[in-house]
Parts: sequence; C-alpha cells; structure tokens
Amino acid sequence: MLNKINAIGENCPIPVINAKNALKDMEVNQTLCILVDNLIATENLSKLAGELGYAYFVDRIDENQYEVRIIKSSILFKNSKTHENSIVVISSDVMGEGDKELGKALLKGFIYALAELENLPRIIIFYNSGAYITTEKSQSLDDLKLLFEKGVEILTCGACLNFYDLTDKLVVGEVTNMYSIAEKLSKAEKVIKP
Repeated sequence: MLNKINAIGENCPIPVINAKNALKDMEVNQTLCILVDNLIATENLSKLAGELGYAYFVDRIDENQYEVRIIKSSILFKNSKTHENSIVVISSDVMGEGDKELGKALLKGFIYALAELENLPRIIIFYNSGAYITTEKSQSLDDLKLLFEKGVEILTCGACLNFYDLTDKLVVGEVTNMYSIAEKLSKAEKVIKP
C-alpha cells in the first residue's frame, strides 16, 4: 500500500514531522511517498529514513518538485557507536563575547580539542551562524572531518544554511532540521555549549 503526503510549500520541520507521524501508523513493508519542493526537505526526509533504518529513494519530478519514498521495514539498523551520549551545540561562528577574531580562534581551538578527546561526543550540532563552521572556507574543516571519521555525527541546520546562502557550500556532515535537533537534545545525557 502506498501512503502519500503533499508537503509542497511546507517549511521545515513540517514535512519531517508529518512523515514521522505517518510512518508510526503504517504497516511493515508499506511505502510512504512525500512530495516536497526543495532539496533541503529531501535531505531531511532522507536523514529521518536513515535514522529509522528504512530504505528510501529520492526522485526529482521537475525543477521545484521532488518525491521522497520511504519503505517501512521491520529490521531497524542499530547505532553501534560507543561514544558517550553527549551533544555539542555550536550556535555561532565565534566562541564567547568580545573580540570577533579572538572568538574565531577560540572556537577553532575548541573544535580541535574535541577531536583530541578520549571520550568523543556522539553528535555536534551547528545552527545560526555556527553553520559557517561546516562550510567552505571554515578553518575547522580538517578537525571536523577527523571527528566525522571517528564516528561523530556532524549536523547543520538546513534553515540556517538557507538563511546564510550556504546550502551548496556544506563540506562536512549532513543537513538536519529543528525537529530533529529538538529530539536529539531531549534524549542527550549531556549538552555542551561553548
């Protein structure tokens, strides 16, 4: 059976929330088809499917229309990461208040220090001007790539990337949405905000 959601014109995180609610009520092996009008929505829906362990497919129908199909399966993939259940939240491209250049240097040093920790965070979330840190020209890309290779999930707010016109400049990690951010923060044992 095919279930359909028309999320054309809906802003983040509405398509993800609608899809998640629909998937709860669906039977195993049913397919959910969501129509959206932007790439960020397709990435957010793909991320949702991946987190749930479901197969998904994205098709471009025309210039401003995409179809995301999620197949609800009975076997969920388990997260095998051994990191502690902590999340680092970076909401600015500087650390602290005061001199901006000092703030940039402090944040770069903080991210470098994170990559050297024995107990890594499970997730690092970037939002607002923190979105600049995961994109082209960031001085922290090497450290973030190392963290990613070590299994740390690197997530950047899609609405923030859009706002700062950085959507095509993301270099490391994946795009996320505010619903997913709220959900992850609510489940974290510890949240660190430098």
